[in-house]
Amino acid sequence: ARATDEITGQIGRIQGATGQAVAAIDSISGRIREISGVATGIAAAVEEQGAATQEIVRNVAQAAGGTESVTRTIASVAGAAEETGAAAAQVLASATELSRQSEHLGAEVSRFLDTVRAA
Repeated sequence: ARATDEITGQIGRIQGATGQAVAAIDSISGRIREISGVATGIAAAVEEQGAATQEIVRNVAQAAGGTESVTRTIASVAGAAEETGAAAAQVLASATELSRQSEHLGAEVSRFLDTVRAA
């Protein structure tokens, strides 16, 4: 009887320990599911960040292309401005020469008129 009671006690303790082990395994399984959910969320966030990074790279490439285009346009405008400056200098030189010739012509006309009046 005593051995039976002892065996019954051991079986009870084993059943209690087994129940605790099952509860611990259930708790661990729950934690694993939670961690899996968090890992899935992190993976989705990393994927979104990768897509955002790719979009940023595309935008930077477009901006670089636009900057190149603007640089070429500015260089073209600078060349045109230089040509315009050279043309303006030629016009000024021609206008100065025309003014000098006009003054000379005016002096010649005055002398001619003085000669005609004196005659």
